[in-house]
Amino acid sequence: AGAAGLVSAKQSARRGAKSALIEAHLAGGDCLNVGCVPSKALLRCARAAAERRRADLCGPLTSLRTEAGGEAVDFPAVMARMRRLRADIAPVDSHAATVKAGADMYVGVARFTGRHELKVGEQTLRFRKAVIATGARAGLPPVPGLAEAPHLTNSTIFNLEELPPRLAVLGAGPIGLEMAQAFRSFGAAVTVLEAFDRVLGPEDLEASAVLDRVLREEGADLLTGVKIESVASTPPGGSAPSKTPPTRGPWPEVRISVRLPDGQERLVVCNALLVAAGRLPNVEGLGLEAAGVDFDPRRGVSVGDDLATSNPDIYAAGDVIDRPEFKFTHMAGTMAGMVVQNALFPGDDLPVNAPSRRLSDIVVPRCTYTEPEVASCGMSTEKAAATKGVEVDVFKAHLDDNDRGILESATRGGFVKIVCLRGSDRIVGATVVAERAGDMLAELTLAAQNGIGLAALARTVHPYPTMGEAVQQCALAWNRLRWRRLGDAPPPAKALKFSLADQVARFARAKEDKNQRYLDIGSVYDGSYLKGKRVLVVGASRGIGFFFGR
Repeated sequence: AGAAGLVSAKQSARRGAKSALIEAHLAGGDCLNVGCVPSKALLRCARAAAERRRADLCGPLTSLRTEAGGEAVDFPAVMARMRRLRADIAPVDSHAATVKAGADMYVGVARFTGRHELKVGEQTLRFRKAVIATGARAGLPPVPGLAEAPHLTNSTIFNLEELPPRLAVLGAGPIGLEMAQAFRSFGAAVTVLEAFDRVLGPEDLEASAVLDRVLREEGADLLTGVKIESVASTPPGGSAPSKTPPTRGPWPEVRISVRLPDGQERLVVCNALLVAAGRLPNVEGLGLEAAGVDFDPRRGVSVGDDLATSNPDIYAAGDVIDRPEFKFTHMAGTMAGMVVQNALFPGDDLPVNAPSRRLSDIVVPRCTYTEPEVASCGMSTEKAAATKGVEVDVFKAHLDDNDRGILESATRGGFVKIVCLRGSDRIVGATVVAERAGDMLAELTLAAQNGIGLAALARTVHPYPTMGEAVQQCALAWNRLRWRRLGDAPPPAKALKFSLADQVARFARAKEDKNQRYLDIGSVYDGSYLKGKRVLVVGASRGIGFFFGR
């Protein structure tokens, strides 16, 4: 009953199907209970704590400090706020809300017993179509002693009642960096351990460098390119050893033996260890073999471009699929809408909440909610484009030159970078590093998904002063390369193409014109505007009308 399952069950019921949702644990899945919702509540408090310490905004602050050098916060109050807000959101994802939407609700463990049937407990359910949306869980790297040592994951870190004095984070991806920065802001000493040679490895190299610098400036210890040799722990006060992490003190001592890139060894000592080094799909015990569904225990359920599995009547959506580039909460809901459309309405129109029936058509947005945020979509780097054989041009604008960023003291090396097809203004991806970068990314995702070019973005008025102006500045770089200067010859007349539907509509309006050779138009194929101008119809062939401006 995470995002993919909820959307699949509710939308299919609302559209006339008889649907059932089966959940063995908590309604709302990881996102509500141990993911997006609680983490963002913590990050808001961390941002407030960081703002209070900024002498450049409010002058020097004198207050109680922890041994790590950060301002002490009321951590129990922070966690209580998170749980209260999570409870406020929960009813939308509840079992009662699912039933209210028209779907049946089953609580229990489901297992396929055939290609068109499954069992929940002792009850057998038969189906025409099914969706696997069992999600994923934190994986444990094969490090000696790690499984036996007390460690936190995204599923348990939100159970903490007190702030651990020293936190080590294994993994410098989105989850690891978000929690590392938050706990550093709360006052804990934080060490991040990453096997890759930089943080946020899949993201833009400059974005990674900005976040690395910011975290170090805030006092976090970042160790990249390291190998974790072993983990050991000593329980507090001579108590019995336990691999269950405590939620409050007294804290254990966890020792992590690390080999640095230069071959030297280092011992990292902490009181709490967060493991955020990858996810594993929940495919065990589902009876997928009986259903004829192919899967890999480490990658997930194999799906085609339409999200169908090797059993054409069973689909999969969300974090359980074998496509890591789509494993985001917002994509889980999107994929569910695609599944409903493909399974129940083949050959019909587009899904309600997706631009296509095919995964390969989707421009995927993603965001790491640090300060600053790192948000990207599509082929956001030259390296990503090169791996697909695509030649690109890159347009970049720095927030150091953005008035709102300057006034907010929020530049921090941030930028907007837009990636276009070589010699074209067609956007294929973008990266934004800024406060609220995820919000800024929506405009770029819309443009990339719908073929809106840089020229159109440049001619779209952006309010001043906003961070979003940096998007327009990137786009203006394209137009400035092509603007006409005094003394330049005027460009030749350009043929404008219209679809058959556009042509029919314009001919209908032309009947009211005394001279029916002319049409009044509001827009043209490339997104430019010729409002109030007149155009002469000079030809039409196979549903395409050709026009010249007058």
